[in-house]
Amino acid sequence: MITVFLVDDHELARRGIAGLLEAESDIQVIGEASTALQARSRILATRPDVAVLDVRLPDGSGIDVCRDIRSADPGIQCLMLTAYDDDEAIYAAVIAGAAGYVLKDIRGAGLVDSVRKIAAGRNLLDPTLTAKVVERMRGEASGDSRLASLSTRERQIMALIADGLTNREIGLRLSLAEKTVKNYVSGLLSKLGLQRRTQAAVLHLESRPRDAHS
Repeated sequence: MITVFLVDDHELARRGIAGLLEAESDIQVIGEASTALQARSRILATRPDVAVLDVRLPDGSGIDVCRDIRSADPGIQCLMLTAYDDDEAIYAAVIAGAAGYVLKDIRGAGLVDSVRKIAAGRNLLDPTLTAKVVERMRGEASGDSRLASLSTRERQIMALIADGLTNREIGLRLSLAEKTVKNYVSGLLSKLGLQRRTQAAVLHLESRPRDAHS
């Protein structure tokens, strides 16, 4: 039995997808959520085989939820679902560790097939796209090769450190536990070979494009 968790802020969309999946004898929907905050806690509590995540949520992004879930439990596969064919979102989904990305106009049979393939460990993302993402990441060092080793979330936290936010304030901003933020900070400092968050703040400011200072 393939267990699935659904995340979409539209109740009718969730019910439609749930009904579609539950009609299959080998798939069981074990939970639903309408916000990113609900999704993080409920998915980790239920540990589904596949999490179907809407990219756009009222309190954040399904891509951020994917990244956090995959960091906490790599065994949970994530399928991103969106109404928009957005190159930036696809790029972010690859970085976040999503196993697939499908549009909401996909046929029902196609969605069911995607869930089955992802549950079986297959990656539905185009290998060419993945290769382009790797190249793009290499080119985003922003003047310092060390920054290329940071994840998107670590760069986001580094920017908030540079803005003077505490771990608690960063946690509130990103809907993360303060302890989780602390772990991210320790990790990014280690990757950068730094000892203090003030050093990370300075590095971030120095690596920004010159016009960003104006």
